[in-house]
Amino acid sequence: MSLTDKAIARIREMIATGELMPGSKLPPEQQLAMELGLSRNLMREAVRVLVVARVLEIRRGDGTYVTSLEPGLLLEGLASAVELLHGHTLLELTEVRRLFEPVATGLAATRISPAELAEVALHLEAMREARDDIEALNEHDAAFHRAVIAATGNATLASLLEGISGRTLRARVWRGLVDENAAGRTLAEHEAIYAALAAANAPLAKAAALIHITTTEEWLRDHLAQDGSG
Repeated sequence: MSLTDKAIARIREMIATGELMPGSKLPPEQQLAMELGLSRNLMREAVRVLVVARVLEIRRGDGTYVTSLEPGLLLEGLASAVELLHGHTLLELTEVRRLFEPVATGLAATRISPAELAEVALHLEAMREARDDIEALNEHDAAFHRAVIAATGNATLASLLEGISGRTLRARVWRGLVDENAAGRTLAEHEAIYAALAAANAPLAKAAALIHITTTEEWLRDHLAQDGSG
């Protein structure tokens, strides 16, 4: 482990143990460097790495602070990493979504409020109106799922699924462009998810989401096989 890595590990430890709380200010650079037995240059490098990871933030003229450490912030980089996936790894990503999202949708059915259900309905109606516009349809598709997952009240789960959905959203656009029947099937699958949520039926909501995601996964698997990309 390099000295910079040790400094990063030490700062993370200070945060994990509560020595540094979310939103708190780090000691002055020189003081922290002395405490960790590092040069100021190495200390700056460690801070830069943690700023990129959204663990720390530099406020010009004020100092360095621990961020809120909210899931949405710390997991923000996941979407960027996911965008680099291609070929068979894209299929693996869809499999991950299949493992998580149906369970989350079932959970949402037990927790969704009337206001949250109304938001889901709003996105569903927007999908109906956009059925002849593939790009708009998929935008509303993503918003529909985002609203469903938000209804779980689990910010970590929502952040994870948001992170892996960017590339799968593009896969759905791809699917729509080459399969003229995709819009009708997509709408029917979303109608089933909404009906289960409205009925507060967790097993049915989970099953409806599983069917929807599996349909996409099967199409992608077949398409990759045809292209020889899998």
